[in-house]
Amino acid sequence: MSNSRKYQFYNLKNIETPNFLMTPLELRDYIDFEVKRIYFITHPQGERLTGSHCHLKYEDELFIQLQGESTIVLDDGHGLEEHRLVGPKQAVYVPVMVWHHFKDMSSDSIIVALSSTNYDPSRSDYCENYQEFQELLKQNG
Repeated sequence: MSNSRKYQFYNLKNIETPNFLMTPLELRDYIDFEVKRIYFITHPQGERLTGSHCHLKYEDELFIQLQGESTIVLDDGHGLEEHRLVGPKQAVYVPVMVWHHFKDMSSDSIIVALSSTNYDPSRSDYCENYQEFQELLKQNG
């Protein structure tokens, strides 16, 4: 993957023992923000996708495909790209101004998100219109 990308994929270390699989996460190896919130995306229904959006100024996230599979859709100014995530082997760091959502989630999919912010119900830091996102990218160079 090009170094010009704002987002970053990680292959997670898996330690297999005779009795279990352990996936340790030394957060300093993946993120440089303080985790203020953890949330889970589970039990996908219907079209099995999440809301498309980007965070404008404040929220960085690390998404970990803990179980099952999903496709993350990303755009950091290079156009929409799709990447298949398989758990518990992969994670992706998504900083501000990166359009993202998940789709094609397997029925057993569990995604864990580590966030740099507490949830703000006003959603004032969200852009949920893709055309508006593209205009913001043009304005910000």
